[in-house]
Order: sequence, then structure tokens, then C-alpha cells
Amino acid sequence: MEFSDFGNKLSQHSGILQLMDDISRPLPPGVKAKPLGGGNPARVREAERVYREELERLLQDGDKFEDVIAHYDSPQGRVGFLRTAADFFRKEYSWDITEENVALTNGSQSAMFYLFNLFSGKTGKEVKKILFPLMPEYIGYADQGIESGTFCSIPSKCVYYDDRTFKYTLDTDAVRKYLEEHDDIGAMAVSRPTNPSGNVLRDSEIRTLAALSHEYSIPLIIDNAYGLPFPDIVFCDDAAPIWNEDIILSMSLSKVGLPSIRTGIVIAKKEIIKAVGNINAIAALATGSFGPVLAEDLLRTGKLTSISQNAIRPFYKAKADKTEGYIRKYFEGTDYYFHKIEGSIFCWIYLPSLTIPTLDFYSILMKDGVVTVPGEYFFFPEENGGYPHEHYDKCLRLNYSGDDELVEEGIRIISEKYREYSR
Repeated sequence: MEFSDFGNKLSQHSGILQLMDDISRPLPPGVKAKPLGGGNPARVREAERVYREELERLLQDGDKFEDVIAHYDSPQGRVGFLRTAADFFRKEYSWDITEENVALTNGSQSAMFYLFNLFSGKTGKEVKKILFPLMPEYIGYADQGIESGTFCSIPSKCVYYDDRTFKYTLDTDAVRKYLEEHDDIGAMAVSRPTNPSGNVLRDSEIRTLAALSHEYSIPLIIDNAYGLPFPDIVFCDDAAPIWNEDIILSMSLSKVGLPSIRTGIVIAKKEIIKAVGNINAIAALATGSFGPVLAEDLLRTGKLTSISQNAIRPFYKAKADKTEGYIRKYFEGTDYYFHKIEGSIFCWIYLPSLTIPTLDFYSILMKDGVVTVPGEYFFFPEENGGYPHEHYDKCLRLNYSGDDELVEEGIRIISEKYREYSR
């Protein structure tokens, strides 16, 4: 038996495979897990109560439940939800869209896979690439190109502060120079808030990237899985939702507390939406129905944004503040920095004096039950195959959404091991 090139590429070991495997992999007997890896959201009881009520209402509404489970939705997604979403964004943000500008996918991971491969790979006689203008970026993107060598990246600038925090910022000059010198870019892509760092690109930075996209006739793909208006896990100002026909906006219901339902939402110009629906038909026949059914009335009535603002965001902000306190407490006296937690459910910690790569440090921590994600997976190679950013093998991503005691214990152990493996 021999796999194709496609089969070998997508079935090989990858960072996202390791991340998802770590979520469920049992640890050695007697070792208690401190799960700071993965991207699983927390259970926010106030939000779950709303979803239960909505499901119970569905079950009591004649044969509506049976109607949902007995029929495929369209390849573009459940028509009622598409209309509701278009109405919502048109009313709330004055976006000039209809249901023809909205498509659903089986999770935003699937959406990004579709989009990356729509705009990269062999195009006639040339090979197009996806440019990531703010490294580090999401681990789940790194292996999504069907063809090899179709991703390229630009390291972010880094600003350090006296309080042991730092922040990544867009190197606009480097992005513009890269686009000027390379005519093989098919699209740019960013996550906002940025996974892994918790960085939030400000409105001015997004407008700059969108203007460059317009100038070079390429789309700007924005992964808004943690952003506004839902789940609204954003702790800073100047981060409003932005869309125009130069932008492809990808959203998700996962971080509002519905990760297993796998519902991604794509907003884009009509030609792109039609292509996404066509790919859905080939790859999946149709999208799942439960997410759109649960969320449609919640979006229409404003409940989805209300629980995001009043339950989900405050829940994670409290978690983020506690995590910052744990880091300052246990890492005091060491050479460390952590990225300003501006959004998402992650803390990104930089360990400049670490004497081993974080891939090795990750394995050492696993022996004590501390599950993290090593930083190497979040830096995709540049055109020359190098990883020039000084943070490349000196960072860990920590998911702070779990039990507070386990998060604190995990951070305490990381700090102790860091002292042991510091210069």
C-alpha cells in the first residue's frame, strides 16, 4: 500500500495532531494532569443554561427536532441561519451583505482549510502562497496546505515593557516590501485575537492590511474565532469587527461554548461564498444542522451577543487576571516575559534563558503531568526555510481556561523546571 503525496502530507505527524492528542491521551499511572495545552474552551454555566433552554424549546416544538435531524441542509449552510446572520451584521455594523455573502462550514478549521487551498497552490503555471504577516500564528494552520511550500511568513516586531510583559506588533514596512518583491501571494491571513499569543491587531492594523490586500488584489483572511461580536473574548479597545469585499471573515461557535457542534461561519464576497459551498458539497455533502439551529434565534434576539458580553468575556477576563498573578508570583526572580493578554484563552510565555528547546522542555513537563504546547509549532518557515525570530524555541502556549487550582499548579511546576533548565 502506498499513500499519495496528498495522503502522506496530511497524515504525517503535525503540531495540531499532537495538540489534539494531548487533550485525551492518558498520562502515566499516578500522574495527575495539569491540562494547560489544547484549545478546549471552559464550561461557562450561564451560557450552557441558555443553550439547554434553546434545545428544550426545540424538543417541545412539535416535530421540529425530528425535522432537523432528518434532512440535509444546503451545501452553503442552513438557509434560515444565513439570512439571520446577514440581517444581524447588516443591522449592527452596516455591512452591505445578504445571505449570499455567508456560508457555514463544519468548524472554522475546515473553513480555513478550504480558504487556504482556494488561494494557494498551483495556479496555471505559477504557485501561489499564503502570507502570514504576524508570526507567531495558529498551530492549526501550519499543515493545511495541500501542496508543500505554499505558506510564507514575516516575523512580528516585539515591544518589551518594564512590567515583564511584551507585545507583538505588525511590521508594516516588511509586509509591504514583501508584497512588492513577490508576485506569488494569493492571500494574507491573520487570527484576531491571535492564537497563540493573545495579541489583538488593532483596527488601524487591520485597515492597513486590508488596504494592502486591495492594492495587490488579494484577499485578507481574518480568523475571528475568539473575537467580536461573539464570543467576544477581547480585553482591549479598538478591536471592532471589520469587513469589506477585500476581507474574508471566518467566525465560529466553538468558543461560545459549542466546540463539539463544529460550526464555522464565513463572510465574504459572493463568488468566494459560492466556492465554499461548492467545496462543502464535495467534501461533506452539507454542514451540520445543530449549531445553526441552536444559534439562529439567539443571534436574532441578541441573546448570543448578550451572553458573550455579560458571561463569556467576564469569565475569561477573570481567568486571565488570575493567570497573570500566578505567573508573577512563581516566576519572580527569573528571566521571563509574557505577552499582554489582550484576548483569546491563552497566555504566551517567553523564557529567554531556557537552555533547551521548548519541544524538549514540553516533554520534561509532561512527566509531571503539565500539558502545554511548545512554541516551535507556531512559527512557520520563511521563504529561505529559516526561523529567525528569537522567540522560536523559547515560548510556551498555556490555556488558562481550566480549573484554577490546576492552572496555578501547572504554572508553579513550569517555573520550577525553568529554574532547573536556565543558564
